Amino acid sequence: MPPIEADWRMPLRTGGRTAPQALGEEAHIGPLKGRLAGWETVRTLRFLLVCSIVLPPLAFALGGYFVFASIHGHAKADLVRTAAVAEEHAAKVVELNQLVIERINDLLAPYDDDAIREREPAFHQELVQAIKGLPQVKSAWILGSTGKLLVSAGVFPVDPSADLSQRPYFKALMEGGRRIDISLVQGYATHAFLVVVAGRRQELRNRFGGVVAVVVAPGYFRSFYEKLVNGSPDFTVALVRDDGAELVRYPAPDSALPAPGAASLLMNAIARNPQGGSVEGRAAGDAATRILAYQRIGNFPVYATVSRTRASIFWEWADAMKGYLYFRVPVAIGVMLLCLMALRKARSEAAALARAHEAIEQRDAAEMALRQAHKMEALGQLTGGVAHDFNNLLTVILWNLEALRRRLPPELADMARLADAAMEGARRAVTLVRRLLAFSRRQPLAPKPIDPNRLVAGMSELLHSTLGESIAIETMLAGGIWRISADVTELENTLLNLVINARDAMRGGGKLTIETANALLDEAYAAAHAEVTAGQYVAISVSDTGLGMTREVAAKAFEPFFTTKDVGQGTGLGLSQVYGFIKQSGGHVQISSEPGAGTTVTLYLPRLLGAAGEAAQPHAALTPVGRARGETILVVEDDAAVRAAAIEMLRELGYRVLEAADGRAALRLLEAEPEVTLLFTDVGLPGGLNGRQLAREAQRRRTGLKVLFTTGYARDAIVHQGRLEAGVELIVKPFTSAGLGAKLRHLLESDASTQA
Repeated sequence: MPPIEADWRMPLRTGGRTAPQALGEEAHIGPLKGRLAGWETVRTLRFLLVCSIVLPPLAFALGGYFVFASIHGHAKADLVRTAAVAEEHAAKVVELNQLVIERINDLLAPYDDDAIREREPAFHQELVQAIKGLPQVKSAWILGSTGKLLVSAGVFPVDPSADLSQRPYFKALMEGGRRIDISLVQGYATHAFLVVVAGRRQELRNRFGGVVAVVVAPGYFRSFYEKLVNGSPDFTVALVRDDGAELVRYPAPDSALPAPGAASLLMNAIARNPQGGSVEGRAAGDAATRILAYQRIGNFPVYATVSRTRASIFWEWADAMKGYLYFRVPVAIGVMLLCLMALRKARSEAAALARAHEAIEQRDAAEMALRQAHKMEALGQLTGGVAHDFNNLLTVILWNLEALRRRLPPELADMARLADAAMEGARRAVTLVRRLLAFSRRQPLAPKPIDPNRLVAGMSELLHSTLGESIAIETMLAGGIWRISADVTELENTLLNLVINARDAMRGGGKLTIETANALLDEAYAAAHAEVTAGQYVAISVSDTGLGMTREVAAKAFEPFFTTKDVGQGTGLGLSQVYGFIKQSGGHVQISSEPGAGTTVTLYLPRLLGAAGEAAQPHAALTPVGRARGETILVVEDDAAVRAAAIEMLRELGYRVLEAADGRAALRLLEAEPEVTLLFTDVGLPGGLNGRQLAREAQRRRTGLKVLFTTGYARDAIVHQGRLEAGVELIVKPFTSAGLGAKLRHLLESDASTQA
């Protein structure tokens, strides 16, 4: 598993959840489900509130889109139908005028221009009779082959000098092949705009004979168009020539007629479909987007067009949507307010429920912590109750086995092997008791300032020899690491325990990473974990790439005698010792593991604040520096067997030994024997004077007297909150001859006397 990063925020988390840390920590699934149920209701109501806000506008938008599409489609179809009606009306007008032209042509057939001018009165009456009863026809004209006005139904007599040869219809009929032309002209006499339907006269002697023109007032068309669109200003109805020139338009234009280019929208549509159709867009010079339907009038070069602005369709759509708004908006607002009220109430209830569940969890956590404390206290009392006597027995056993092994002659090899086996069993028993004491936080600690990076680096050679060649080791030491205060030996043993566990988890080899980092455990994390104080820590993590553990196994990893190893391969006390030591040192330990992904165990030890002094050196184990040099040692031990074993060890080391069974006897010997150099006393003594009290009184009477304590169990006399008093020298039972000799030489040869 990859190592933790040297970050200020700890701890590690696995799968979104913090790995269980304290012994017996459990997940409170019931309260958690209750809390989640309350907030699930809030989430549901929040979703409904969002729906009540989002869905009505969305429905309005979708509905509005479809309504607009429907109105737009109907409007387009109506325009096409209206254009067809306008085309039919215009076609009838043009056909009627064409009949009038043909009748007049029949009257003029035998006459040339001069004959017609001579008979002007008669032809004037004929023209009047020809258009009589036709309200749409305003007048009729006869033009000669040169464009001179010959006869008029409206004016008699005409001005013989009136020349209309420049009129568009005259040019079109004279120059082109058209028989009929429709155009808009300005009246010769009234100067009003008129619609002229003109036809060619019969040719005389194979040459152009002139023009017969029937004049229609534009107002006739406008009045019809006004009725056609019910006077709506949103519509525009017009007659337009195929060159883009408007003949008639409703409503009437306020200014002069636009140039042909203004009808570009229509012209582009005609280019695609000359007979008729519809188009939507914006014409040149027009600011509005229009929908335009057009229809060609017969075979004439004129189109009937009907258009309306898209804005008018939008306003029609807006009117249609008002009813929706008036009815549905209040309903939507009401639903939204109801959801909001329900959401507020649900939030209040969920918050109250969360507070209740939080209180329940806090109570459960407090009860669990109390049960854990009681469990630890009971285990500590049980362990401490047997540790003293058991360690006394082990002291005797170890000494006698050690003495027996030294005194066996070489020829008794079988006996030597039996003694070695017994010695190994006794050592394992010693380790078992010490681990139990460590777990129950009863071991005496001698904390000193430690540089974590220096300690880890100093253990490198030992770790390499422990892991072997199949496992690679990588150390990641953070810069600017803080110092800590801990028992050097126990911290080294703790790291060694973790490394051994990692080695056993990587049976086929792998990689082990040891990393140091500064860490901050905040208030939230401390509140969620028992026996954790918020503050600054140094994190030392040991990561492996081994088999990993399930969450259930990780939750029990620190319990004593719990092991996943095969029978006979582990006592289940390694991690228990780690847990007890870290907790006794005021720290915290965390496991992060997943099956198949390896395991990371992180130790959090409090940062050492203030003046730390010189950091302790790793591997500061004592080594013998020689035998006794004539010193006298007073041994005070109430257990006769242990006292005898200690005396034998000291005498073999060359010391002169005095013995006492209790404190008062020891004081009497001190008075009688001024040669006593060192007091070697058990902490727990009978007779009302314990070892600590004896040492104080002895040093009061004998200034400079050195004291070495021994105990099989950390008594409150010299140990407070698991830590030795300053200046106290202690060797823990059971001890060996070599260990006792090294401790004595170290103490006796020190420059300053111990101030107990």
